[in-house]
Amino acid sequence: MNVLQTPEPDFMQEEDITLFSDSVGKWIDEHAPPEAVQSWIANSSVPRELWNQSGEAGLLGLSMPEEDGGMGGDYRHEVVLMRQLGWKGADHFGISLHNAIVMPYIWHYGTEEQKARWLPRLLTGELVGAIAMTEPGAGSDLQGIKTTAIKTGNQYVVNGSKTFITNGQLANFIIVVAKTDPTLGAKGTSLIVVETDGADGFERGRNLHKIGMEANDTSELFFNEVKVPGENIIGGTEGQGFVHLMQQLPQERLNIAVQGVAAAERGLQETLAYVKERKAFGKRILDFQNTQFKLAEVKTKLTVAKVFVDHCIGLHLKGQLDAVTASMAKYWVTDIQGETIDEMLQLHGGYGYMNEYPIAQLYKDARVQRIYGGTNEIMKLLIARSL
Repeated sequence: MNVLQTPEPDFMQEEDITLFSDSVGKWIDEHAPPEAVQSWIANSSVPRELWNQSGEAGLLGLSMPEEDGGMGGDYRHEVVLMRQLGWKGADHFGISLHNAIVMPYIWHYGTEEQKARWLPRLLTGELVGAIAMTEPGAGSDLQGIKTTAIKTGNQYVVNGSKTFITNGQLANFIIVVAKTDPTLGAKGTSLIVVETDGADGFERGRNLHKIGMEANDTSELFFNEVKVPGENIIGGTEGQGFVHLMQQLPQERLNIAVQGVAAAERGLQETLAYVKERKAFGKRILDFQNTQFKLAEVKTKLTVAKVFVDHCIGLHLKGQLDAVTASMAKYWVTDIQGETIDEMLQLHGGYGYMNEYPIAQLYKDARVQRIYGGTNEIMKLLIARSL
């Protein structure tokens, strides 16, 4: 899809990237057509076997090094997957969180033993990943978490609760942000893996009922005296969790920006198709000057957003994407996503308010983009500190 008619940057035009994009698009057409996505939404979850099918197709661990068992790609391959999911309306599938948020914590920071133990099963889909940061009383303030993982002998005992956890109903590999020493604040924060299969004291709460992204299972998780092996602290050393989180959050925020542009591009494609067909007062909706002006504004805003996101992708590929620039991308693009999709829904008139039209789903899905990954208000605070 190039509805914006914006040239791709050189690094996205390499032959293996374009071929990969085509193959991913075909895979989504086969495994996640619109009727399948509607069934996901009705069931508030994707089918568990979709994870195994993704592993068989080589879509898990795209940017993980070959020496660690991964596909040997780079962040461009993650971008391709996120874009194709967004363009085809299959972005409720939480595969990019598994690939580009959860797995990097293991292959960047995990011990050799941890990599050997977990990565092969994350690559096949035997393990489905989630990261449990947010708590009922601590959202964007990661230093305020209350969940603890206290060492007792050669194991840790995890107590606490988490909420709004993506992939929460299906995940059986959960990176839990916890205090291993509650007296040390951020320096007492660690990342500990809970493999939930057979874990006594672990409980999933509700599959939370959301206003959008309904097929992306989002859950409350409860840890009541959950015993975890001592070797499950990521990196093998306590107190590194906050540092690891800060190092990985720029990529998470860039992911959100990439997804925001892709979803809005789909909205523009759907809206163009609608206004070319729908008639009012004897002429197409597209032939009204107001429609043309609104679409001109939308195309301009989305083009600027895409160019900026492409710039950020280029920086990230060089290891030069800093937290401030990533925060700019996350906040600005998601604001633009919300603005433009709202305008495009308006051009649909009453039909835009009907769930059967894709623009309605895009409208609902867009709202959370300004909240997760750190609220846009927090992004502005981080940017302001750099001034």
